[in-house]
Amino acid sequence: MKNDKKQLSEDQAAMLLETLKARFEKNKNRHKGIDWVKVQEKLEASPEKLWILDEMEVTGGEPDVIGYDQKAGHYIFCDCATESPKERRSLCYDRAAWEARKANKPENTAMDVAAEMGIEILNEEQYNELQQLGEFDLKTSSWLQTPANVRKLGGAIFGDRRFGRVFIYHNGADSYYAARGFRGLLKV
Repeated sequence: MKNDKKQLSEDQAAMLLETLKARFEKNKNRHKGIDWVKVQEKLEASPEKLWILDEMEVTGGEPDVIGYDQKAGHYIFCDCATESPKERRSLCYDRAAWEARKANKPENTAMDVAAEMGIEILNEEQYNELQQLGEFDLKTSSWLQTPANVRKLGGAIFGDRRFGRVFIYHNGADSYYAARGFRGLLKV
């Protein structure tokens, strides 16, 4: 059981680190040239980031390291589940879209859930970069950070992979589907 401080117990942290290390070692193509020992040191020094990674894990995201920002000095974790995280689907895009719905409101919004978890929703560029590391969202789709000019007109964007290529689409921000969730990014 997690506590209110958004911090894992020692046992929970150890189990999560084992899971992350196994995934890291299994998917070396996602993080060439990155040493797990250094990643783990950074994680152990950031208990609040471990809590966020655990949230990503328990909602089906399967987070993994996808890069290192040398200038900022942080590792980049992203949801690498083959399909959009199962426990983060059936959400409209943001609170304004949710409030605009007259009937059949979803339980929550992608932007609100991401904020509660402490992660950023991928933008279009990040989503395309992720798709270079594997094939994601073959049966699902993922909401993406939407440019203000699109959102102002009531829309939001999402991406998926079909027919061997990545597509970025638009939809009303108030729409929600059982097969659409969102992928998050965390810098550690």
